Amino acid sequence: MSTVALNHLPSQSRLQSRHGQRVLIGLAVGLTLLFIVAPMAYIFARAFSRGWDVYVANILHPVTLHAIWLTTITAIIVVPINVAFGIAAAWAVAKHRFPGRGILVTIIEIPFSISPIIAGVCYLFLYGRQGLLGPWLQANDLQVIFALPGIVLVTMFVTAPFVAREVLPLMQAQGTEQEQAAVTLGASGWQVFRRVTLPNIKWALLYGAVLCTARAVGEFGGVAVVSGNIRGQTNTLPLHVELLFNDLNAVGAFAAASTLTLIAIVALVVKALLESRKSG
Repeated sequence: MSTVALNHLPSQSRLQSRHGQRVLIGLAVGLTLLFIVAPMAYIFARAFSRGWDVYVANILHPVTLHAIWLTTITAIIVVPINVAFGIAAAWAVAKHRFPGRGILVTIIEIPFSISPIIAGVCYLFLYGRQGLLGPWLQANDLQVIFALPGIVLVTMFVTAPFVAREVLPLMQAQGTEQEQAAVTLGASGWQVFRRVTLPNIKWALLYGAVLCTARAVGEFGGVAVVSGNIRGQTNTLPLHVELLFNDLNAVGAFAAASTLTLIAIVALVVKALLESRKSG
């Protein structure tokens, strides 16, 4: 009797395990469909609710095109700078020992814990007309707030940690042995970085760049504070979506939102491909 019971236990355990897996998979799929797929599908349904011609007309509207252009320019400026910053910061923390390393890592991660709106307000009080540097900027005919420089600066702040946090753990895990060996063989600092360090971190670097790009394109709160949201001048694509909703142009708003959604989907696809290549 006891032998039969013991032989029965593994089979029952496997059945329970399979049942639990099915429940978890079903729950995950259901929540994904409800909270992610359904809203995205609704965005495209509303965007095309009046037909392809109306959708194209909304996308090709001069104000919408300017918002797309401004968002693209901001990302083009921000992402390379943050890639360079992320590599430099990760290199300093992972490859060198110096007082304050922990403080530096904490400072790098500050944008993760501060609301983008707070960052925008800080830049406003620093570079605004009545801010700390405002009189000097005005005297030299330089405009930061309510212009492209302010949008770029606050977007850089919000997206600063993404590349560093992806590259840093990999650099720390790899250590410094390979770089030291290359130096002993006569390689210069640039050769060490290009031929040893960069190949080892390339997938994490690309992954961080993709996340940084997606975050820069979709930034709303900080940009809303420093840009002034001036139609056709300083409104990025996320801000333009809000303006269209305020104008009761729901179809135009969903058309602009569909562009952001497509960018997010492309970023996720690239992210998944990079993860698969990295795992391979």
